[in-house]
Amino acid sequence: MNRYTVAVLVRNQFGVLNRLTSMFRRRQFNISSITASESESGDYSRITFSFDGEENGKQQLINQLYKLPDVCSIKELSTDNSLSCELMLIKLKNDGSSREDIRAAAEAFKAETIDYTKDSIVLRVIGDSTKMDEFISLMRDFTILEICRTGTASIEKGSATLRQNLNL
Repeated sequence: MNRYTVAVLVRNQFGVLNRLTSMFRRRQFNISSITASESESGDYSRITFSFDGEENGKQQLINQLYKLPDVCSIKELSTDNSLSCELMLIKLKNDGSSREDIRAAAEAFKAETIDYTKDSIVLRVIGDSTKMDEFISLMRDFTILEICRTGTASIEKGSATLRQNLNL
């Protein structure tokens, strides 16, 4: 099974996200992350899906997505043609016995301390999903109180844009 990332430009309308995720469900793809926001124009939203599946099923899914009336453009993104990152906030128990180890790990992963109290430390980590998974794995030696991760944000390299492929 392969992991794919697809950026979809849609009309900014009520219910569009539901219609798109329903298509993934019907095609039996597991969505590992979704990132959605308005685009550079308030008329459109950009939704980035990361999902697992097989190549032939992925192409069928893309063909079906294009048939939805609010879908304007679709671009498959890969590590070769795009830049991607994810954001994670992780809250850890702050105690004297682990404080220095947590700080050392945070420094190694270029994590930024964004909240510090006598009871907890909140770190912000930015990078790819592998980096996030590795950092979480390392932090399991300490007391993780809470984790919040965004989906993958991806954009095509160079001057090409998702809007250049409008399917209107």
